[in-house]
Amino acid sequence: MLSGILIATGVVGATGLLIGLFLGAAGIKFKVETDEREEAVLEALPGNNCGGCGYAGCSNLAAAIVGGGAPTNACPVGGEAVAGKIAAIMGVKEEASVRRVAFVACQGTCEKTAADYEYTGIEDCRMLSFVPNGGAKTCDYGCLGFGSCVKVCPFDAIHVADGVAQVDPEACKACRKCVDVCPKHLISLVPYGAQYLVACSSKDRGPVTMKGCSAGCIGCGICQKNCPAGAVKVEDFCAAIDPLKCTGCGACEQKCPKKVIVKRA
Repeated sequence: MLSGILIATGVVGATGLLIGLFLGAAGIKFKVETDEREEAVLEALPGNNCGGCGYAGCSNLAAAIVGGGAPTNACPVGGEAVAGKIAAIMGVKEEASVRRVAFVACQGTCEKTAADYEYTGIEDCRMLSFVPNGGAKTCDYGCLGFGSCVKVCPFDAIHVADGVAQVDPEACKACRKCVDVCPKHLISLVPYGAQYLVACSSKDRGPVTMKGCSAGCIGCGICQKNCPAGAVKVEDFCAAIDPLKCTGCGACEQKCPKKVIVKRA
């Protein structure tokens, strides 16, 4: 009886030893060599895994940077500070980066906009694509105000005030989550240093825009005519400013009859 137990114990022990040796040998043979720089880059990244860089997470971005598939300044959350650390790890010259922040191109507050009906359904902007005209507001291009962007922002940088989403540029990390979730495509990433921005996205003709919102661009072209740098263009009845050409003179803001062009503080 005792000898049987000892034999069974020996067999189990020997089997475990063989399996251990086999796994150890397999681990050595099939070991995937990792670049130490990849771990260092991952350590330098903020670890938000927000996807703002275009990769699934920080580990994927680290692998892409080390593999040469992504620049050292690819992380929008880390900004220049992180880009500098990564450039040092990679032993390359630091790449210049432009800080960007989200901007909501709409000023259609509850007081300034008209409504076709009263909506009492689910308070999620994405759900309003299933209701008439894409929402209760007469303007088909304006902010719906139910905060889908607020819910996805991991940095508490965007809030809805008086029916319109507003971004805190100091808190924004340009992760693009709000940009991607907005069903009206009102949010875009703009240079942090942009001085003047067009706070409207309407593509309707002036008379139609005026019926829906008193703060909408009417496409009159006065801003374009008065811009000495040629930075303003009106396309599809809505003005747009090229931040690379804008000199910050403020002529467009001063001449805009609807005060659609706003100055960043």
